[in-house]
Amino acid sequence: MLKQFLNLKLSQKLSPQQIQLMKLIQLPTQAFEQRLLEEMNENPALEAGKEDEYEADEFANEDYDDYDDAEGDRIEADDINIDEYLSDDDTPDYKTQVNNYSEDEERETPFASPISFHQDLINQLNTFILNDEEREIAEFLVGSIDDMGYIRRSVADIVDDMAFTQGIYTDEAMVEKMLQVIHELEPSGVGARDLQECLLLQLKHKTPTESIDLAIDIIENQFDAFTKKHYDKLLQKYGVSNEQLKKAIHEIERLNPKPGGSYTGNNKVTENVVPDFAIRIVDGELELTLNGRNAPSLHVSKDYQEMMQTYKDSRDKSSAQKDAVQFIKQKLDSAKWFIDAIRQRQETLFVTMNAIMHYQEEYFLDGDETKLKPMILKDIADMVGLDISTISRVANSKYVETPYGTKLIKEFFSEAMKNDQGEDVSTLEIKKILKNTIEEEDKKKPLPDDQLAEILKEKGYPIARRTIAKYREQLDIPVARMRKKI
Repeated sequence: MLKQFLNLKLSQKLSPQQIQLMKLIQLPTQAFEQRLLEEMNENPALEAGKEDEYEADEFANEDYDDYDDAEGDRIEADDINIDEYLSDDDTPDYKTQVNNYSEDEERETPFASPISFHQDLINQLNTFILNDEEREIAEFLVGSIDDMGYIRRSVADIVDDMAFTQGIYTDEAMVEKMLQVIHELEPSGVGARDLQECLLLQLKHKTPTESIDLAIDIIENQFDAFTKKHYDKLLQKYGVSNEQLKKAIHEIERLNPKPGGSYTGNNKVTENVVPDFAIRIVDGELELTLNGRNAPSLHVSKDYQEMMQTYKDSRDKSSAQKDAVQFIKQKLDSAKWFIDAIRQRQETLFVTMNAIMHYQEEYFLDGDETKLKPMILKDIADMVGLDISTISRVANSKYVETPYGTKLIKEFFSEAMKNDQGEDVSTLEIKKILKNTIEEEDKKKPLPDDQLAEILKEKGYPIARRTIAKYREQLDIPVARMRKKI
């Protein structure tokens, strides 16, 4: 039986040019410079710098469509589905890493060792006298060490894996013996199976002292009490003074829980942030500037324009000339569009940041985070007449230099909550007060979440305990027990 269905589907469609503009708006300064360089390399009709004044407008209003005699060869910009162009597979690098700097910017780059972490461990193994079987097992163990310096697999699994994948037949006793060799390598603690063993290995490499001996005993026999900060139990167990226990705990806190993570061979380079905007206070007034590198001087190639004019003036137009002029026309159109898109990007960035600056004027004038007003994307979108998604693209990837440091713009956005006066206050303000309250607490008796909720309520912020817990986690602040100091 044949059935007919009517299916209505609402989808957002944008032209390729609109999609490219959105991507340009999304780019921070250094990524924009790279995109600009790529466009200039691909399009010879686009040139940097300013045109001479007498030439600048000569072809400004030319309609290149008049020269398009190659009918049927024109490239039409059919509407497309935006979701297909903005899929996860198309996520640019600047969204997944902090990479906000320019190749032209002078900066010191940390030296990256040409020797990898694992190769360095192999080199250290060469200083040990081992037979062939022992060396094969030791090298296999090195290969099992993760980037943090741990071996996360059981000895039994390692024995089985060597047999199946390497044809190396051994037993757990031999693997344990080679693990002792691995544990002699640097950095100290490498090759540990868990955190307890990692800390213990580091402590045993230190010169013995009273504090070190106590620290070793604590990690070896009272690790659970230590991790839960049950200091009273430790004092009772060892019969030592507060000062003696404090020194032992200090020795443990100085250890590295991730011995592989600090190795320079991991090529972890700290990258600088280039602000996309700058806010200054001039005579008590806020002044906003857009990083000049976002406003390059570009123009359409005069040579390409002259080639188009020559074709227009010629009487005989060969097939080869028609093909050439179609190529030239596409490049000129692309250059004109790109220059216009950059201007639109500049305007969009400036008006958006200007609106944010004035919305949060009280904060930018004195830097007090408690004065940040509740602000959502729609607030700014309504002010500047742009789509919420456009505001999001500006806020999520741009930085602004302020008198109080360089800030990621999205950090100024927050939801609103009511204080005890019924007034809207920013969740950022509440988090700042919560953070200050925790910083001022007695670390010997840190405040649990229910007491923090009571304190904030007394300050005029009636917040539930579960909300306090949520904000504390967002601030990366541990629970009261883990904040305890002896």
